[in-house]
Amino acid sequence: MSQFLQPTILLLREGTDTSQGRAQIVSNINAVQAVADVVKSTLGPRGMDKMIQTGPKVTISNDGATILNLLEVVHPAARVLVDIAKSQDDEVGDGTTSTTLLAAELLKEAKPFIEEGIHPQIVIQGYRKALELALEKLEGFSINISKDSIESKRDTLIKCAQTALNSKLLANTKQFFSELVVSAVEKLDPNILDRDLIGIKNVTGGNITDSFLVDGVAFKKTFSYAGFEQQPKRFENPKICLLNLELELKSEKENAEIRIEKPEEYQSIVDAEWALIYEKLEIIVKAGAQIVLSKLPIGDLATQYFADRNIFCAGRVAQEDLLRVQKATGGQVQTTVNGLNPETFGTCGLFEEVQVGAERYNLFKNCPQSRTATIVLRGGAEQFIQEAERSLNDAIMIVRRCFKANKIVAGGGAIELEISRFLRHYARSVTGKTQYIVNSFAKALEVIPRTIAENAGLNSIEIMNKLRQKHAQGGEEGRWYGVDINGASGVCDTHQSFVWEPTLVKRNALCSATEAACAILSIDETVKNPKSDQDTKMKPKGQPGRPPMGMRR
Repeated sequence: MSQFLQPTILLLREGTDTSQGRAQIVSNINAVQAVADVVKSTLGPRGMDKMIQTGPKVTISNDGATILNLLEVVHPAARVLVDIAKSQDDEVGDGTTSTTLLAAELLKEAKPFIEEGIHPQIVIQGYRKALELALEKLEGFSINISKDSIESKRDTLIKCAQTALNSKLLANTKQFFSELVVSAVEKLDPNILDRDLIGIKNVTGGNITDSFLVDGVAFKKTFSYAGFEQQPKRFENPKICLLNLELELKSEKENAEIRIEKPEEYQSIVDAEWALIYEKLEIIVKAGAQIVLSKLPIGDLATQYFADRNIFCAGRVAQEDLLRVQKATGGQVQTTVNGLNPETFGTCGLFEEVQVGAERYNLFKNCPQSRTATIVLRGGAEQFIQEAERSLNDAIMIVRRCFKANKIVAGGGAIELEISRFLRHYARSVTGKTQYIVNSFAKALEVIPRTIAENAGLNSIEIMNKLRQKHAQGGEEGRWYGVDINGASGVCDTHQSFVWEPTLVKRNALCSATEAACAILSIDETVKNPKSDQDTKMKPKGQPGRPPMGMRR
């Protein structure tokens, strides 16, 4: 009988863990649901914050991307949610929690279909068809603001910034910070709108409303030597020299060796070093520079030399600050002083060093080439300021995108309910399994207004019934009705209430969430290989092909 026995074929390493089939898809859906439940309570203006401790560092935030990133999710399918949240944050800056919840809800609605034996590819096909219809309708509902006047468009940008700040720590001061954010974005080149050219500097102490915007560049006073205090701290229309050059005497390396026969030879080496540094300093002074900034250190000798000649200097300036100074003042960063001339210098209307809280800051104001701005953020606790910075970053990204796209929609769950109503109506016109799948997509969209209502402490069932009734009326009257967390009725026209969001945020959220859901549904097997013995076992005799430690040549 032995000749009839089939030999065992091993394709994978012994100990490899494999999971496949319908149970694997359901397991992935459950993992995604567990991750979404963590950030679900952070959605909306009344969303709660999360405190996450990673070692000695404590982070307080309600930003979906920040929370998911700090959780260090290890489940391979759940990691997809972390990736789409990061993608949404990088692309548009806001809507990370909405994207995460929408993806999880789409998978939740698909779970019964999978359990009943419907092939995942049919569900994926139905979801993609529903996404195509939703995006088409989203464009049709968008309001174009490109033809508005400058004042009207600026007011719209402020309203969009306020909507982004509604669910953040700065909600109570959204009017103050929304104008600050719009003013900062308006300083940028309208053709580029580079986010990196808006700096945010955190200064502990004072009230949050003590924050201010610098029309130009501001950075914290760098490390300096004693002679720094003798330098002037205020200039009008100065010539600014930007360097990527060391201006200090260098000590010899530990393994340096110089053989001399006479003491005079050593003195000649010292004199040569001093002559080199003095030559560099004289060239800078003769070129007419009044402010010298360098990415590399400026030593005590150079600091005192500049102080004696009424020149301000700062070394070890951060790369991003030096870049923004370059953009604002029109200067050029030099890597050598040879051939230095005033044409490479930048300028600004006013330079001054001021005291902000317990810190001193260098401010470059009224820059003629100004394409940059700096927000100096004040506040009490360090965790508070860090969360305020993340909130401002989201608002800045939203205003930038709205500035480019020029299209907005009403928020508060209004656009999701309107698209849901449209998809339900469309589902009645098709037959087969697609009808159920498109209807499930429409139902999943309702997770946004429902969660906003729940997090505000409202009766979500009652609110959803009211909203469905308003949207069922059709037309302009009921189209923009969403959740109202302040009114007694719980619903309102969010367009009239100035709860506006860029269309790009909703478009990106729908696309990212649907693609993530489809990617997870298409996974029917997970193969987990055991770690290699080389990674798990210590090899006191050294790795293969290498001599043991202590014997290498």
